[in-house]
Amino acid sequence: MPLSCGTFFEIWKAIILKKLSHCKALITQTRAKQAATMSEVEWRGRTLPVKIDKARIFLLGLADNEAAIAQASKEDTKEHLYETLLSECRDTIQAVREELKAEKQRERGPDADSGKVSNLQFLHSYLSYIKLCTVVKRNESMAHTLQAKLKDPHNDENKRGPKPQDLIRLYEIILQSLAELSTLQGLEEDHTFQKEMALKTLVYKAYRCFFIAQSYVLVKKWSEALVLYERVLKYAKEVQSKAKSLGNKDLPDVQELIAEVNAEKYSLQAAAILEAAVVSDTEEVNEAPSQHPVKDNTPLCDRLETFRLDPALVGKQPNLVHFPPGFQPIPCKPLFFDLALNHVAFPPLDDKVEQKGKGGLTGYIKGIFGFGS
Repeated sequence: MPLSCGTFFEIWKAIILKKLSHCKALITQTRAKQAATMSEVEWRGRTLPVKIDKARIFLLGLADNEAAIAQASKEDTKEHLYETLLSECRDTIQAVREELKAEKQRERGPDADSGKVSNLQFLHSYLSYIKLCTVVKRNESMAHTLQAKLKDPHNDENKRGPKPQDLIRLYEIILQSLAELSTLQGLEEDHTFQKEMALKTLVYKAYRCFFIAQSYVLVKKWSEALVLYERVLKYAKEVQSKAKSLGNKDLPDVQELIAEVNAEKYSLQAAAILEAAVVSDTEEVNEAPSQHPVKDNTPLCDRLETFRLDPALVGKQPNLVHFPPGFQPIPCKPLFFDLALNHVAFPPLDDKVEQKGKGGLTGYIKGIFGFGS
């Protein structure tokens, strides 16, 4: 029975996956054998004993993982390798953290808080350094990919493409990782390391500021974008002046950023001038006398004596009357009493009115002098 094309490929896929799993198992076994011979690692001028097997296996495979990431050509593959490396690093840090807790419980005593960073604590800082640096490299790689797509003029308008806000978020994560790197235990007094982290922070602040300016350009806020571009140039020149003394080769090239900012500034100024010219032309047109009738929002009921052709009267929403009608004042007295007052029969007061009339002024004088008593 002949095999179909789909079945043939499924068989080959199963064979390849089986071989890959077998190769991964062999690699793990080889690393485990090598880990038995690995006893220490050197970092920042300090030699650290590595007694935890999980940490040994991870540190042995670190160079291979970094080489695989560097050789990966597709972004999906690179992203998968970064996530795999970060997952292994987190597991290793957790194993070291548990051992560190056990060590602190064993060493409770007068010398427990001497202030000196133990080898195990420094190993934890080293693994945290690897994790945070990997996060920085991963986000930087993603930022380069998004930046290339952002500059691509052939983007499909129907699909949601990358925006400057996406890049801003990536650079914020990078800056947060750099802030955590500068607070690693055991590196507070390492002035060279602190200067390197401060310099990298300036670089990525410049990139974040650049894309914030790009987001303002999209909404045509020219003055805000121009101020942010000037801030980018300030950061970049500061990086160039400080990088000469440190000689750090791992920094991104800010010269390319400076050239791009200068080009964006010229484009921004040209766009602002064109918009100002368009606005002034529009104002002149509006100020000129127009032969077309001015649109009047007066309802038809208020202009019955004036004839004017109004196409809106035959449209879907003709302006005939005030709607909703305006408020009119009404008396606050209840209506019941207004009606009942018409049926009330008051007692006659004629006799009282006449008695007041008979007295008059004479009666008043008599009352004063006592003649009437």
